[in-house]
Amino acid sequence: MSQQNIIEVQNLSKHFDLVKAVDDITFSVKEREIFGFLGPNGAGKTTTIRMLTGVLKPTAGKIFIYGKDAWKNQIAIKQIMGNVPEMSNAYMDLTGFQNLTFIGEIYGVSKSERKKRAFELLKKFELFKRKDDLAKKYSKGMKQRLLLCMALMSNPKILFLDEPTSGLDVQSSIIIKNLIKQYNQEGMTIFLTTHNMDVANELCDRIAIINKGNLIRLDTPENLRAIEKKYQAIDLYPSEQLNISELEKLAGIDKVKQIKNYYHIIVDDLHEAMSQIINYTKLKNIKIKKLNTPEPTLEEVFVKIINRGENN
Repeated sequence: MSQQNIIEVQNLSKHFDLVKAVDDITFSVKEREIFGFLGPNGAGKTTTIRMLTGVLKPTAGKIFIYGKDAWKNQIAIKQIMGNVPEMSNAYMDLTGFQNLTFIGEIYGVSKSERKKRAFELLKKFELFKRKDDLAKKYSKGMKQRLLLCMALMSNPKILFLDEPTSGLDVQSSIIIKNLIKQYNQEGMTIFLTTHNMDVANELCDRIAIINKGNLIRLDTPENLRAIEKKYQAIDLYPSEQLNISELEKLAGIDKVKQIKNYYHIIVDDLHEAMSQIINYTKLKNIKIKKLNTPEPTLEEVFVKIINRGENN
């Protein structure tokens, strides 16, 4: 195992009867990185994270964390990890503070240290003013922040997050993303699953794209966009409204989306599409006020990669 890799996944599979939820995937996670597991709903993200955290036993394959077989050393491994599953909840009839001290006690944190850590975390996650309220009175965003606090009570080396910002209000989402960055900068390795391209692009050092249980691409956000550079787009600012259905019939053009005063045109062949657009606007006697060729967004790359995987 490389010194840089603290998680090694080798030929990992999980089958439920005839369904291959995860199918023979291999990847590694480097120390101190934010590793994103990106895919549509039902792609196998949650199943993978549940195997990594010892909740589900793999059908086949191996998981090594800090060089140790994760299934043969479950107690030792769980002592160095924090985990916030997507479908989890705090203890509703305990206060925010009581939830944290209870989890600290389970992890063997001393009484004085439990109180100290709980107060620090509640302040960081902007929950301190509500520390004595029952968790059932918290909003969804506050509960998610409390769950993160609970996962951090043991000072884990690795933090697993399953869709950490899904369905949250803007304030909670910003707080969580900022604190993920902060803890990572302080040395924590973070493994997160998401189907949100903006979250992956903003937070992750590397992104693994999974679909239908198969790992189909793994790279940095920047490299993913560069790899798909041939999959380009044109931002067209015309002097008047255009007919989208007519544009989409032109050679070299894949899809057209109107955004305020311009058209974002996804193309398969940039040169051909550019020529067709110029000819089309001349024929319609429409002036082009501005025309740009931006790099593809991560979302566009993701859709392209997923569609290509489905067609193979």
